[in-house]
Amino acid sequence: MPQANGSLTHLLALFAGEPVEVDPALGAVRAVNNGTLSPTLHVPVSDGLRAALHTRHYSRRTEQAYGHWVTRFLHFHQGRHPAEMAEPEINRFLTHLALKDKVSASTQNQALAAVLFLYRHVIGRAVGDLGEVIRARKPVRLPVVMTREEVKAVLANLTGDKWLMASIMYGAGLRLMECLRLRVQDIDCSRNEILVRDGKGAKDRVTMLPESSKVPLQDHLKKVKAVHQKDMADGWGCVLLPNALDRKYPNASSDWRWQWVFPQEHRWINPKTQEQGRHHMDESLVQKAVKDAVAKGGLMKRATCHTFRHAFATHWLEGGYDIRTVQELLGHRDVKTTMIYTHVLNRGPAGVRSPVDGL
Repeated sequence: MPQANGSLTHLLALFAGEPVEVDPALGAVRAVNNGTLSPTLHVPVSDGLRAALHTRHYSRRTEQAYGHWVTRFLHFHQGRHPAEMAEPEINRFLTHLALKDKVSASTQNQALAAVLFLYRHVIGRAVGDLGEVIRARKPVRLPVVMTREEVKAVLANLTGDKWLMASIMYGAGLRLMECLRLRVQDIDCSRNEILVRDGKGAKDRVTMLPESSKVPLQDHLKKVKAVHQKDMADGWGCVLLPNALDRKYPNASSDWRWQWVFPQEHRWINPKTQEQGRHHMDESLVQKAVKDAVAKGGLMKRATCHTFRHAFATHWLEGGYDIRTVQELLGHRDVKTTMIYTHVLNRGPAGVRSPVDGL
């Protein structure tokens, strides 16, 4: 099969997440999976999907997820163009996910959102009644919450910047990626505040900077600044800026205020331009460190980085703080989301006495 230009192949590989072969004569692409060619994925669909997502400022992870589900949708229907299909085909795909693939309710909802976005914003057609779609059952889960002693045990088995990040996630209620994406200017030590930019749902919010983390964080930033100055002396020291700010402010990418609070250890090299710079630390490094610390701390719970955020909310409510305040600090749009932690507070033997103890 003839090879297409590199930019087209790269574009479609972003959506399929696997190697592709392109037929420029047909204007179509097929993904190579274990030596087997998938059904044809038409180039305009993928191109239009990415453009529509980009125009509406969807996150990169959402672009990847929606691209994956659109590819799965077309693959399920043997490469038929979505304009040739309608509600019955969408219905069959969603039902297949629930019955055959046994996906969770949130996964099925994500697939539906991706397909609906494709039809509404790329194909330009409204989707009507989907009929009797078999929906995956949504389980009611309570979050895993560590006690204060368990948090202390996990933190005791972390060191360096991993300890600092875990302390901030617990002390400020941050998600892992919110912590990793902090920039120097987002830390206000004089007001004991952390500005979380572009959090979940593209929302900014202000939360607290734990007093106990302030001095270690300042010491950490001194080391990061020394690394940044060395990078600048070597002719590099630039970071990626959001929303094309590097074109509006050409010198901002090397400005100390825009540097990551938790940069990666080694400089990243752009294979096209050979420019070097530092991205923020990869989340897998923090996740592995926390997993090891949980094991060393002797916890029987499946605690992760996100468990620090659950513990933050629960311990605040245990301390008698107003649930609306906790909602603001967590960045929840609806107080009902925050209410899940009141169920955690009411769970267990703390508030009741077992009848067997009265025998």
